[in-house]
Amino acid sequence: MTVESTAARSKPRRSGGKRATKKTAAAARQPEMVQLLTPEGERVEHPEYSIDVSAEQLRDLYRDMVLTRRFDAEATALQRQGELGLWPSLLGQEAAQIGSGRALREDDYVFPTYREHGVAWCRGVDPTLLLGMFRGVNNGGWDPTGNNFHLYTIVIGSQALHATGYAMGVAKDGADSAVVAYFGDGASSQGDVAEAFTFAAVYNAPVVFFCQNNQWAISEPTERQTRVPLYQRAQGYGFPGVRVDGNDVLAVLAVTRAAVERARTGQGPMLVEAFTYRMGAHTTSDDPTRYRREEERESWEAKDPILRLRTHLEKESLADADFFTALDEESDTLARRVRESIRTMPDPDNMAMFENIYVDGHALVDEERAGYEAYQASFADEEGN
Repeated sequence: MTVESTAARSKPRRSGGKRATKKTAAAARQPEMVQLLTPEGERVEHPEYSIDVSAEQLRDLYRDMVLTRRFDAEATALQRQGELGLWPSLLGQEAAQIGSGRALREDDYVFPTYREHGVAWCRGVDPTLLLGMFRGVNNGGWDPTGNNFHLYTIVIGSQALHATGYAMGVAKDGADSAVVAYFGDGASSQGDVAEAFTFAAVYNAPVVFFCQNNQWAISEPTERQTRVPLYQRAQGYGFPGVRVDGNDVLAVLAVTRAAVERARTGQGPMLVEAFTYRMGAHTTSDDPTRYRREEERESWEAKDPILRLRTHLEKESLADADFFTALDEESDTLARRVRESIRTMPDPDNMAMFENIYVDGHALVDEERAGYEAYQASFADEEGN
């Protein structure tokens, strides 16, 4: 076949040909996103990722998301009441966390950020333990080895390196467990994450990098952080990446199961980008109305992960009114327990921040301590007068 004949055959037809070619090219540029449950609650299939779940399992996933959201709402309210110093809400990201958390085995190990309250729930960590650190009364709140769930990491992106090193150790030990590192779209710009990708690829570490792309790194949108979809970054490091509908708990469950199984069987790392949305503020110290439009939030409300699964349960008659009523009561019970747990916690020690810094003390720390003591004492003087 000649070059001329090839060109002639590839030339678009005059009737709508150019428009069709443009549409095809635009479609090719759109990243594929794995989805098994539409926003309207309809089940769909995917050629690579499928899942068979019973009605009971669907109800369990729904229960997990509802209780996680209720706990999160209570914690946010407690911070507003002055009981917590700070709180990072997961509102809108329940499916990404519950779907991935329920895909893991007990012997898998998780390295979270500071927002994985839903994953903590799946790992069996008592939700009230999450409050201690944000109240300032402990240095973590739980034993990481008890649930294979590491302490929360405040330093952005550093847990990706910790997870990679741990996974390299797992491989050296000959174990068949997987390691999961959670981070956000903002953390994907950190050098620690890039280094973790490099080491994980070179050493074929059994680690899954789970990125919750909630569209905003505090006040910076994703398009200001990357020129390609985040999951495609994995290609440059030599391992696969996939984008999943992060508001679809079934798709997240299926993709994460495949990713951790791939890691367990010696096929190396994988990047999962859960495409979701942060419905609330980055933390309770943030005001999202200053940098994003309300219309954007409203458009994502229609994709709410909990509403999506409830619609499916009701359409398919997989849950009755008694189930939802009982879950509401369980949710209220959890909320009361969370509030009561705060009342039993001690007030934080304001001077503890100056301890355990230097073994033999330090002049600057001593000066700062003295200044802060004087500042605290000034309030007592005002009350006395």
